[in-house]
Amino acid sequence: MLLVVTYSRAARRTLRNVCRAHEDSVVTRFGRAALFEPTAFAALQALRLREKHGVDVEVRLTRTFNEFDDVEGDVRKAAAAYESREQPSTPYAKFASGTDHPDPESLRAREL
Repeated sequence: MLLVVTYSRAARRTLRNVCRAHEDSVVTRFGRAALFEPTAFAALQALRLREKHGVDVEVRLTRTFNEFDDVEGDVRKAAAAYESREQPSTPYAKFASGTDHPDPESLRAREL
């Protein structure tokens, strides 16, 4: 997919107009940003925005996040356990301390 992020009011206005005119190419819109289908037509729209607004438009090629392919099982288990913790105010570092769950520092060092 293509992620288009805008950094000026004029670029946001143009993005909004492009999204309205070409709804079939838009996966979702976030106000300042939009995800477009991975098609040449969507790339044309994204590049058109960059031509018009220059550095006020950033375009990134992305892919869908698949938690089963992209993340190791211990991270998924830690996320599930953390969300079902008894005290909602407990920070993750304290929650993971003394358990089999990965600590925050090791998670920060691991690439997806």
